[in-house]
Amino acid sequence: MSGMPSPSSPGRDHPGEQAAPDPIRLLEIRERALSVDEVFAAVGDAAAGGTALFVGTVRSHDNGSDVEGLGYSAHPTAEAEMRRIAEKVIADFPVRALAAVHRVGDLRIGDLAVVVAVSCPHRGEAFEACRRLIDELKHEVPIWKHQTFSDGTEEWVGA
Repeated sequence: MSGMPSPSSPGRDHPGEQAAPDPIRLLEIRERALSVDEVFAAVGDAAAGGTALFVGTVRSHDNGSDVEGLGYSAHPTAEAEMRRIAEKVIADFPVRALAAVHRVGDLRIGDLAVVVAVSCPHRGEAFEACRRLIDELKHEVPIWKHQTFSDGTEEWVGA
């Protein structure tokens, strides 16, 4: 990236350019409503020049069908899998702070289903780390979505 010191440049030797010693600030699967403010506050770090946040919401449609509602359920190992993925992201990026929460239970259209955030010394790193975090959480954490459609049909996603 233009304007950023290369990994071998003297600027990367400063502690603020490195990953924090314990950057995982919040990892949780919960039944209560999620808060963007809570996740954003969890990743605050004075050495972070960039914070990326992703919010996944329940949408009103999927694959051309109207969604009436959905429910999420999680395997008992889901939080441990979230931690494993967070640790992989931390190993690949200079993460100052990381947070991820996922909702389980019955949700309505517009409800927050997942909120993740990562702060890093620079914006590019924050964007990339956040993208990796949400993509891997979605693909690897055993959380299943049960959708009910307006035509009376239903489907399980991720099961």
